[in-house]
Amino acid sequence: MTSASLKEKPVRVLARLAKQHGVEGWHAMRKDQLIRALVRKAKKGLSPDARRSPARPAAAAAPHRAKAAPGSPATAAAAVAHSAEVARRIAEARERLARAKSLATQAEGGRGKKAVRDRMVLMVRGPYWLHAFWEVSPRSVERAQSALGQEWHGARPVLRLLRMENAVQASPSEQVVREIEVHGGVKNWFIDIREPMRCRVEIGYRAGGGRFHALARSNAVNTPAASQSDTLDAHWGEIIDDCDRIYAMSGGFSPENNSTELQELFEERLQRPMVPSPGGRPVEPADGDADGPPLGFQLEVDAEMIIYGATRPEAYVTLQGEPVKVQADGTFRVRVDMPNKRQVIPIVASVPDVSGRQTIVMAVERNTKAMEPYNRDVHDE
Repeated sequence: MTSASLKEKPVRVLARLAKQHGVEGWHAMRKDQLIRALVRKAKKGLSPDARRSPARPAAAAAPHRAKAAPGSPATAAAAVAHSAEVARRIAEARERLARAKSLATQAEGGRGKKAVRDRMVLMVRGPYWLHAFWEVSPRSVERAQSALGQEWHGARPVLRLLRMENAVQASPSEQVVREIEVHGGVKNWFIDIREPMRCRVEIGYRAGGGRFHALARSNAVNTPAASQSDTLDAHWGEIIDDCDRIYAMSGGFSPENNSTELQELFEERLQRPMVPSPGGRPVEPADGDADGPPLGFQLEVDAEMIIYGATRPEAYVTLQGEPVKVQADGTFRVRVDMPNKRQVIPIVASVPDVSGRQTIVMAVERNTKAMEPYNRDVHDE
């Protein structure tokens, strides 16, 4: 309380305050005496620091009283706890960055404790998609870090698509078509393409200055040309449902493919050999085999073909005289038997508001030949 605030109060209020605060002789004091006595009583009840500082609201003073003095044990403990929390967050951030940057992979299922070795396989999933698979050992990542030196800090994991002008890998004629930034923890990547090409991929690290350190390179593949029927097969199932076709398009049966990684990967996943015939030997006729015992199984083969095309949506189309359904976008697709002979197939289209019609004649021939059976002794394997 202050003298100014007490002067505004009547004498009876001052007398009551003096009585409450234990002022001696209050009943005989005048107003000015009561004010001086109350002020002295109030100052005696405050600490020396409080008497020297100006009066302020209790709500503002409370945080000041709760704050620990600099250098006190409480302040030191709070500083240590804050530093530990900052260090923990920095360590977690560094660990996340290291995981995102490391291309080291774990062994695939079914390989047991077999050590991971560097390998990369490129598969053709259609005219517009490639499927890359890779495995990289931790030792190879360490070698890349040592090779890049000070550039390692800014290096990024990159998947590169390279167009090949000839069959020689890593030749100067290879052209980098795309660079795709990937991250650690993955070993599969789908790559979209726009045109047929002979290509391969490689995985590695690209430094800030453009320097590239490769960890693994894939086999070379030839992507097929796009066609109108491919739109009907846009959503393929898993590889296991169409493994032979994917394996063949990826060059698995081609004599020019000298990479064994593609065959190893398919055989690990499918648990069966990916070769044209048992034991990897081609089925060829041999003298004297025709008179041997029967093989105990049959092989029957048939064929059919798909004829597709495009015209105006309102056109009337026939194939060998039979009407063909035309889709809303003008495309049509017909599955036709392909007997073992030569046949001529006319396709005719006409439009109501156009006089005349257009005809395309397709001549195809099937020539199927059954080879002599090949007998082998399983004990010779």
